Amino acid sequence: MRLVGIWLAISGVAAADEASSREEFIRSHYTKYELRIPMRDGVRLFTSVYVPNRLPTEQPIAGYPIMMVRTPYSAGPYGAANYRGMLGPSADFERSGYIFVYQDVRGRYLSEGDFVNMRPHLPSKRGPQDIDESTDTFDTIEWLVRHVPGNNGCVGQWGISYPGFYTSAGVIDSHPALKAVSPQAPIADWFFDDFHRNGAFVPTMAVNFFSSFGRSRPQPSAVRPPSLDFGTRDGYQFFLDLGPLSNVNERYFKGEIAFWNEMTAHPNYDAFWQSRNILPHLRNISAAVLTVGGWFDTEDLYGPLQTYRSIEQLNPGISNRLVMGPWYHGQWNRDDGQSLGGAEFGFATAQWYRDQVQFPFFEHHLKGNGQLHLPEAIMFETGSNRWQTFDRWPPAEVTPVDLYIADSGRLDRASPTAQSEDPLELADSFPSDPAKPIPYTQEITTRWARDYVTEDQRFAAWRPDCLVYSGPPLTEDLTVAGPIEVDLWVSSTASDADWIVKLIDAYPGQPLEGYPGGVDFPAHRQQLVRAGVLRGRFRESFEEPIPMEPNRPVRIRFSLDDVLHTFASGHRVMIHIQSSWFPFIDRNPQRFVPNIFEAQAEDFIAATHRVHRSRQLPSHIRLPVLQRWAD
Repeated sequence: MRLVGIWLAISGVAAADEASSREEFIRSHYTKYELRIPMRDGVRLFTSVYVPNRLPTEQPIAGYPIMMVRTPYSAGPYGAANYRGMLGPSADFERSGYIFVYQDVRGRYLSEGDFVNMRPHLPSKRGPQDIDESTDTFDTIEWLVRHVPGNNGCVGQWGISYPGFYTSAGVIDSHPALKAVSPQAPIADWFFDDFHRNGAFVPTMAVNFFSSFGRSRPQPSAVRPPSLDFGTRDGYQFFLDLGPLSNVNERYFKGEIAFWNEMTAHPNYDAFWQSRNILPHLRNISAAVLTVGGWFDTEDLYGPLQTYRSIEQLNPGISNRLVMGPWYHGQWNRDDGQSLGGAEFGFATAQWYRDQVQFPFFEHHLKGNGQLHLPEAIMFETGSNRWQTFDRWPPAEVTPVDLYIADSGRLDRASPTAQSEDPLELADSFPSDPAKPIPYTQEITTRWARDYVTEDQRFAAWRPDCLVYSGPPLTEDLTVAGPIEVDLWVSSTASDADWIVKLIDAYPGQPLEGYPGGVDFPAHRQQLVRAGVLRGRFRESFEEPIPMEPNRPVRIRFSLDDVLHTFASGHRVMIHIQSSWFPFIDRNPQRFVPNIFEAQAEDFIAATHRVHRSRQLPSHIRLPVLQRWAD
C-alpha cells in the first residue's frame, strides 16, 4: 500500500505540473477578448474569445479555425486578464493553433435573456423572436466569422454533457461555416437521460443538480449559487430519512427551484418532456459529426447512442461517427482512461482516443490536414479490453440469443416446457420493502457514485430481495454487441413495482493468474456489465401510467442500453432481478398513486413480487451475440 501511495503522489505531482505547463503556454501564446454578441432578437450573449499569437513552430497559414463551446456552466473566468487553464479538448489543439470561443448560453451567468432548461427546438421560425439553441448558435457563428480577425471561415463545436446538448442543437440547420461537431455525452431526452430511467426517477442527480443549477438569476451574474449541504456523506441514509419526495420542497427547496416544481408536476412523459427531446429534430445537418460516450457513464449513456442513431437515420450520406470507450462521464477528457473502479483496461484508452481520433478529426475537417481514415464506429470491447471498429452500430453481424429463466436459479437456452393451471405456481418470488431498499453501490456518497458501474454485485446477490440466475460456465468466449432486450412476466401483491435487471459477468472461482500481489479479488466476482429499470406503471405507456392488478401476471419489456462486452471462456452469464436500486432510483411506494411525487408516507408498503417461468409465461433476456466470422 505504501508503494501505491507513493505512485499516486508522484502521479498527482506530474498531473499538476502538466496542468501548470499547459496554463503557462496558453497565457504566453493567446490573447483573450470578452464580447457580447447580439442575437437576432437583440439579446446579447457573453462570449470569451482566445486568439493565438504567432505560435513558435507555426508555418504561415491563411487563418485559424474556430473551436467553440456553448455552455450553461460558465464561460469564465471573467475578466480579460483571467485565462482558462485549458482551451481545447486536448493540449494538441492549443499548440496546433485555433481560435477558442466559450459562450454563456442565453440566460446563464453574464449572458442576457431568459434561460430555459433543454430549450425546446422550434422546427418553424416565422420571425426574429422565434429563437432556440440552433438559432443562437447560427447567429454566434455568423458574427464570429465576420468579425474575429484571422479566422479561416471554418468552425468546430464540441461539448460534454449539457454542452453536448448545445452542440447537438447547434448542428441542426447547420451554418455553412460549421464544418465539424462533437457532441460528447450529450443530453438527448431528459425524461430518459438524467432524471428518469424508463419512468423511474433519479433523486441523487435531480436534488444535487438543481439545488444549485436551478436557482433563479434575475440579472446577469458571475456568481454560482451554492449546492445543498446534505450534512452527511451517507446519501443512502439521507434519502431514506427524507421520506416521500414531497419533502424535498418542504425541507430544502421551499418552492424556490422552478424546474423542480415543473418536473414534479409532470411525472409522466407528457408534452412538457416530449418537447425536451431533441432527437426528432436532428435534421439538415451538413457538418461532420463525431459523437462520443462512455460505456460506464452513469449520467448520459442513452444520449450518445441515441444521438448517433438519430443523426444516422435523419441525415443519410453525411459523415457521422460514433466512439464509445470504457469511461465514466467525461473521463475521455480528464485522465488517461486506464482504469475505472475495479476494472483495469491495460492501457491509456482516453489518451489513445484524444491522439488518434479526436484531434485528427478536427484537424482534417477544420484545417484540411491529413487523410482521415476513421471507421464509422470505434467501440471499446470490455472484458477483452481492446478497440474494435465497425461500419455501423449496432453491427449487422449479430445473432439474437434468448436466455430463459429456469428453476433453481438457472439461465437456459431452451424455453420452458412446464405448465400449470395456477399461473402463480411456476414462479420465483422475493420480498420488496421500501423501508429497506437494495443500495445501488457500496460507496458512501451523496453524489452519484462514479465506479458503481464496474462494481462487484455480490453485496446485492446475498440479499433475499434479489433473484439471481446464471448460465453454465462458457466453453468459449461470448461477445455481446448492442442493446439487451428484457422480456419478463411478473406479478405482485401490490399495485406498482419497479423491475431492475442487471447483466453480470460472473468470474470463475479461482483467482486470475498473475493478479498483483496474489490477491484473489476476482474470484467469484460478479462484475456489473449493464443494468436498467422499468417502473411497472409505465409497462404499456410512458404517457398514461396504469396500476398493476395484484397477483395478476403482466408482461414487461424494455431495453438495457448497448454493450460491447466479451464474457471470457470459463465465466458465466448472470442476471439479477430486484425491485429497488437506491438512491440511484427513488423508492417506489408500491401502492399506485397518480403522481409519485405526491405519495405520502402511508403509501409506502411492503410487497411480494414474482418472476414467472412457465410455458405460458416465459421470462427471458435476448442477447445480441456477435458472430465475428459470419459469412
